[in-house]
Amino acid sequence: MSSDTLPSFIPPAGRVAVLGAGPAGMAAALSALRAGHDVVVYERYREARPAGNILNLWPPPLKALGLLGVDTDDLGAPTDTQFRNRRGRVRVNVKQDAEVRAAYGGGFIGLLRPELYERMLDALPSGVIQFNQLVDRIEQDESAVTLHFSDGRTVEHDVLVGADGIDSLVRRTLWGDAPKREHRLHIFGGFTFADVAGVGPNMCIVSHSSTVQGSWTSIRHKGRDGNQWWVLTATDPAAPPPPDLKAAAAELAAEFPPPLPGLVEVTNPKNVQRWVLRDREPLGQWSKGRVTLAGDAAHPTSPYAAYGAGMSIEDGYFIGRALRGIDLTDFAAVRAALQSYEDPRKPHTSRQVQLAWRLGKVFHHVPAPVRPLRDLVFDYTPFLQRIAGDTNPKQINQQLALIEDW
Repeated sequence: MSSDTLPSFIPPAGRVAVLGAGPAGMAAALSALRAGHDVVVYERYREARPAGNILNLWPPPLKALGLLGVDTDDLGAPTDTQFRNRRGRVRVNVKQDAEVRAAYGGGFIGLLRPELYERMLDALPSGVIQFNQLVDRIEQDESAVTLHFSDGRTVEHDVLVGADGIDSLVRRTLWGDAPKREHRLHIFGGFTFADVAGVGPNMCIVSHSSTVQGSWTSIRHKGRDGNQWWVLTATDPAAPPPPDLKAAAAELAAEFPPPLPGLVEVTNPKNVQRWVLRDREPLGQWSKGRVTLAGDAAHPTSPYAAYGAGMSIEDGYFIGRALRGIDLTDFAAVRAALQSYEDPRKPHTSRQVQLAWRLGKVFHHVPAPVRPLRDLVFDYTPFLQRIAGDTNPKQINQQLALIEDW
């Protein structure tokens, strides 16, 4: 039975557990609730904690959020994106279809993570998320999934969604441990609402020197216009972080034209963060028995894709759609439903994970003698336009077509 075919009867509500209250977990909870099931989200921390400050969301996750009942009105600043070299030469215009632009105002929206979390939390019924819940062991058989908590309690559910991040306990339980893949890159990111000369509205500029990416984009946060920025370069992942994050970011931004250096300069140091980039190679299978994965637990993604949170939200939407009309006491039906969720997702998410990995290599780890040739290709051929400017919007349109009301 496909996930889009309703049975002639309505099965009793099943018991769905979600581990993790990030975007994937909250979206999965909203979607499973919409499918008619009882849902509990177990979060190990005392609150839903945004992992970072700055964020971009493309149209497909925005569409999914709206269908799941999340208020997306004025959530962020719609943007048009260009890739440029350090001197300002345009390499890529990211194109969007006219109907997508009309519906979403442009490409992705720029926002701050806390507002996304607030909007998603507001959409969830009270009591769905249980905080300070540390699960340290998971078991399953054909009848149920059993969660073992650190305080000695156990609970049973019909389905478990592991949305517990790159260090997922659920993923380790299903598929064993594996080393993270080091990108040998780090990113400094921040945001400001100060006025800076040279900033245009509703823009995202992604610039590259021979070894550094320096970029900025418009944001909206609680009705205020501002800008987020980031600088990204190679690093030893084992090295300690710089003692002054803003000073390190300013040094990297100095080689780029305005307004990037000015944006860094006026940013409050408390609004500057740093991440070391890591991911994991794509899994061939996400689900086993009554358990599946979502978000970074399934496909941890470098920020180079600008799609990690977005794909997590999409995962959550598709999980609920797959479980719609399913009797969750029926082991065979659950297995088939979870497989129908992951099969269409894996090619899309794997492509984004691997694209982010390859872009990091191309822009930051090419040997010095080859960099001038690389930059000539990017500046004077349509190669980069085809990869980033033409192909990406087509994939966005494909995902938009898959996300429908139900």
